[in-house]
Amino acid sequence: MLKKDTEITQLYDLTHTMAADYLRQFTYPWEALEGIADFLVKLGETLDPAEYRQVGENIWVHRTAEVFSSAYLHGPVIVGPGAQIRQCAFIRQSALIGEGAVVGNSTELKNVILFDAVETPHYNYVGDSILGFHAHMGAGSITSNVKADKLHVQIHTGEGDVDTGRKKVGALIGDHVEVGCGTVLNPGVVVGRNTNIYPLSSVRGCVDADSIYKREGEIVRKH
Repeated sequence: MLKKDTEITQLYDLTHTMAADYLRQFTYPWEALEGIADFLVKLGETLDPAEYRQVGENIWVHRTAEVFSSAYLHGPVIVGPGAQIRQCAFIRQSALIGEGAVVGNSTELKNVILFDAVETPHYNYVGDSILGFHAHMGAGSITSNVKADKLHVQIHTGEGDVDTGRKKVGALIGDHVEVGCGTVLNPGVVVGRNTNIYPLSSVRGCVDADSIYKREGEIVRKH
């Protein structure tokens, strides 16, 4: 994957998120991670109370969304129309959950943007990450967002490494990506649109759009 392929406009259809104007300020998605909390607070204050209930400090939930009583939300959080926050979900802080998205059983979110129709339905951890329209995390798949050496996360492109300047970067996942069950997306992974990741994978670096990731060193193009 070339560096230009990691740009926001290459990974995401911005018509499918309330964060469109925010994301347009940046070239690369990791640049947007720093300001998610402030963005959510400002956006939340503009939401129509006829459509969104404020259920806690800096927590706004659309009136058509379903939040189970056992779920925990810590602001700033915005839950979009028709979204589901299921049993024992743990939304730790700074999460935008798009229209029709699913945050499932025992899933934890922290500092994320989930585009519309994203599914994180079973035992997922998603931190310091952006998931594109209709992306799906299989059961038990997670984003690892901190390197063992605690140094800045690098984006490993085909043109060389890019220093994000951040110690915490999870995964930047494009639209319509399918992540198989039990997969670990290592810090700074970028996955292009319409790509499938096989179950039980440990993914590093960047994966081209329209690919099938079978294992490290075996990535094939879709036909």
